[in-house]
This record gives sequence, structure tokens and C-alpha cells, in this order.
Amino acid sequence: MRILARMFGPGVVVGALLATAAHAADFHGFDPESFSGAPLSAEQLKAMVAEAVAAHPPRNGAKLTIGFANLQRDIVFCQRVEKGLLDNAALAGVDLLVSDNRLDGATALSNAQSFIQRGVDAAIEFQTDANFGPIIMKAFDDAETKVTAIDIPMGGATFFGANNPRSGFMGGSYLAQAAIALKGLDTVRKGYLVVGELPQSGAIPMMRTNGEAAGFLATVKDFPPGQVIKIDTKNTLQESFAQMTNILPRIPPGVPIMVTAINDQSASGMLRAAKQAGREDDVVAVGMGADETETLVNEPRFVASVGYFPERYGNYLLPIALMHLAGKEVPPSVLVNHVMISKANVCDYYPSFKCDPKGAVVDYKFPQAEFEAYLASLRGDPTLEAYKTLIPTK
Repeated sequence: MRILARMFGPGVVVGALLATAAHAADFHGFDPESFSGAPLSAEQLKAMVAEAVAAHPPRNGAKLTIGFANLQRDIVFCQRVEKGLLDNAALAGVDLLVSDNRLDGATALSNAQSFIQRGVDAAIEFQTDANFGPIIMKAFDDAETKVTAIDIPMGGATFFGANNPRSGFMGGSYLAQAAIALKGLDTVRKGYLVVGELPQSGAIPMMRTNGEAAGFLATVKDFPPGQVIKIDTKNTLQESFAQMTNILPRIPPGVPIMVTAINDQSASGMLRAAKQAGREDDVVAVGMGADETETLVNEPRFVASVGYFPERYGNYLLPIALMHLAGKEVPPSVLVNHVMISKANVCDYYPSFKCDPKGAVVDYKFPQAEFEAYLASLRGDPTLEAYKTLIPTK
């Protein structure tokens, strides 16, 4: 198993994690093993469509139709993914049917059934409930419809999305280093780490939030286990705000509160709860996604976020769907390899925002040796046996 990657832009890496040494065929300039992540031209996309149509004539007799079931359409991250897909579909000349799973497994199943009834040629699923994954996949398999799953794996679908162990470990270790820089190591050891989880999405997103805790604890040695609190955010700002409000009375006044979560929205909700309780000065927060960019830039206690670049997801997802339709070999997993984004370097990735040269609270160093030990523990976990292709080698 190996990771192949190529740089695009300042510091962004995208790679394909493969279970074998086989190479995916180049498909009109798109190879998931080494694709740069930059937008493809309309000519390239239309050439892909022509080859896909030759192998798989459109089920409606006119134009290829791809169904995209979004996680929840009012979340910024999801909006960026959707826009990228719509832009690529328009260039390619295919129809994109969009539905909203609304963070709900039963709704996701209903949307999948609707796609099948409407004769989509391929499907892209962004759905959160791991318990519904097998049911949804059976429906698509029975309809002989290929599926790409975003961030939450579904058996039989190509996985695209986060490198959860690494992104989590990055966020947690950055949080620890930033907290030490701001508060001092002895003071940090008296504080509390609060991790906002998403249990309903299963083992893979749990690798992200467990990685956040592991990265923090690998940096702050001898941190008391009783001072680690995990809450169920349900992936929303509102729920994370409510749950954080509930646990704040358990945290003694004046001690540091280190906050991280499954995504930026949840971390933002947790920070807002602390602010409302008059505890803002105690907080050091690190997000996941870097899609709540205004929060990152404007909130002093929101010190960094792990970049996921959802606006580029469509540059991968549409070609992957067309590869499936053309009968090409597609890697089982295509993963994003993430970077830390802070107030000091945000303009390198999102030029509409200004960089603050004084915005880096720490000269971050990724703890590679500790991360490799964490990966070894994941590979030795029998409950993760089915997900080994989603665990990087280093």
C-alpha cells in the first residue's frame, strides 16, 4: 500500500491511497494517482463524456445524468462541494441532479431511491449515517449504478475525501502546540480538552476525532485522561453549541479549554458557547475543513483549521464518475492530504482574505514519529480491519 501525491498551489497535496500497486489508466488527462487537482478544461471533460457515453449510453436516451446527494445544503463546506460539481457538470455537458440528505439516513435512502427511479447513470453520495450505507448501496447495486462516496465510506463505492487519521492528528497536535505557546505547558496540563465527535457516521470519521485526541495527547505528555471530554456534535453548529453549554459547568473557571471537532461548524459552535458563558479567554480552538474562513480570520481564539479544500472536490468527483461509466479502473480510495491554515497563511489558499504576519501563534511541527506509532495502533485494531485501505502508511 502506498500514497502517491503531487503538489498544486502553495502547499496543497492530493493523493490516491491504493491497496495494490496497480496504476489507474490515464483518462483524458485525469489519473487519480497523480492528478494535480486543478480544474480540467471543457475539452477534456467532454472527451471523457464521449468515452463514457460510448461504453454506457445514457439511460434517458439523451444526456448522461449524475445524481449528487449532498450532506446538507446549508453547510458552507457542502455548498462549496456542490458548486464545484455543478461547475464541472456544466463544462462537461452532463446533467447533475442534486438532492439534500439533511444529515439523515432515512432521507438519504429516499433520495437514493428517487435517483434510481429517475434513471441516473451514476451517483455521488455524501451521507452521514453509516447504518444506512449498506441499504443504500444495495439499492444502487441492484440498479447497476456506480457510486462514489464522499468522506463516509459505503461498501462497494469508491471513497473520496479526507485522510482522517492524518488530518485529525494534525489538528490535535497543532492545538496542543498552540495552547502551550499561549498558556504554557504546566497550565495546559490543568486544562480540559473537548473533542466534538460525530458517532453516527461510523469508524472512519471517528478516526478523525480520535486522531485529534491522539495528536493532542502525543504532544502534551501526561495529560490527565479525566480532563478529556467528548461530545456528540451531530455535525452542526447548533448541536455543538448546546452540548458545549451543557459541559462547561464541569470545567473549573480560569483553566484552559482546548477545543477541536469533526468540522469547522462544530468547533465554531463550541467556541460560541464558551463566549456566551464568559469563558472566551480560556479557549484555544482548532477547526477542521477551513471552510468557515471568516471565523478563522476574525475570531481571536480560533487559531487554525485543517484545510480540506471542498471547492476542489468536484474536480475529482465528476471525472471519477465518468471513469466508472467508461469502464475504467478506479482506485478504491482517493484521499486529500491536508495542510494547516492559520491567520498567517490564509491568503495563500484563499486570496480574498488577507494574511496576518503575526497570526501564527506557533511554529508548527508535525510529530511524524508519534503519528506513525498512532497509525500502527490503527492497523492493529481488529475493528478497523475492513478499513485498512483508508489508513495511510505514514
